[in-house]
Amino acid sequence: MEENRIKEFDHIVKMGKEGQKALNHYWVEYSIYTSFEYWFMVMLFIIPLIVLFFKIDKRKIFFMGFYGYSIHMLFGYIDLYNKNSGLLNYPFPMIPMVPGLSLDSSFVPVTFMLVYQWTLNHKKNYYVYTVLTAGVLAFVFKPLLIGLGLFRLYGSTNNFFLFVCYLIVIILAKVITNVFLWTESKFNNHNHSN
Repeated sequence: MEENRIKEFDHIVKMGKEGQKALNHYWVEYSIYTSFEYWFMVMLFIIPLIVLFFKIDKRKIFFMGFYGYSIHMLFGYIDLYNKNSGLLNYPFPMIPMVPGLSLDSSFVPVTFMLVYQWTLNHKKNYYVYTVLTAGVLAFVFKPLLIGLGLFRLYGSTNNFFLFVCYLIVIILAKVITNVFLWTESKFNNHNHSN
């Protein structure tokens, strides 16, 4: 029984390796890296980082960086799950091993960081503006990417599903950030009273 389980697991790992090998071959065979679509995805990675460098409030850089990193990690996990489940994928990956790199690591985190920073600076409700942003990303931006052939949905996956994924990310990122801020303030207050 144990031996069969290990053999089955090894077979699954081999299938994953073959799938990655096929994606690498696709990337080279179709010269993905020479296409307009590829360079558009590269720009979706680079430009938001440049904008962030100039727009981020340097007084809140670690706080905003932590929040952005939370968005990046959570969105990356959800995207990975959705890609591995065959629900969605990116036909023009910057790097074949990380198909959603442009959006997971730059565009989406930076977008939400700047929205969050704006809500803080203008004393606006985080949830209202990040939910609106999630709606624009799910119902406007992603259909645009689909129209350009840069993003694919499979099966019954739809834009509402994407919207729910964004909601999960923005709520969890805020909760995680708030827990760390609360812990930091409690620890700092405790130290000052001693």
